[in-house]
Amino acid sequence: MQDYNLHAPEGANKKKRVLGRGRGTGRGTTAGKGNKGQKARSGGKTYVGFEGGQMPLYRRVAQRGFSNYPFKKEYQVINLDQIEKRFEDGDTVDPVSLVRKGIAKGPVPVKILGNGNITKKITVKKLALSASAREKIEKAGGTVAAHSTVEAK
Repeated sequence: MQDYNLHAPEGANKKKRVLGRGRGTGRGTTAGKGNKGQKARSGGKTYVGFEGGQMPLYRRVAQRGFSNYPFKKEYQVINLDQIEKRFEDGDTVDPVSLVRKGIAKGPVPVKILGNGNITKKITVKKLALSASAREKIEKAGGTVAAHSTVEAK
């Protein structure tokens, strides 16, 4: 098929239905909005879950318990084998250097996990670490800054 023969399949592009242009069009008078009432008026919208003034279900049902969802911390996960590939001996690994090397993205906090091995002496600053990652880095002769955190999960 040539590129100048490309077109949308039959029935893919429909003409917009024009409303409120007189009785003769078949879509005049109420313009498909029914007769009177809040939804027939301009700006007559209601919110999702609105039940005509009755107390909505989401307010009738009691909210029980506690959800940690608004407070949860999401980390970008980076493994030691990725650091082994991209960093040289004696380099400092911190959020800025990870973004520069293309391993991490943006302002989301980063956590290093102990998947893979590391042979280079690196310095880790301002990053969350798993216990196994910390152990492997220190075993290779690297250092972990005091303010880097160790998370249980």
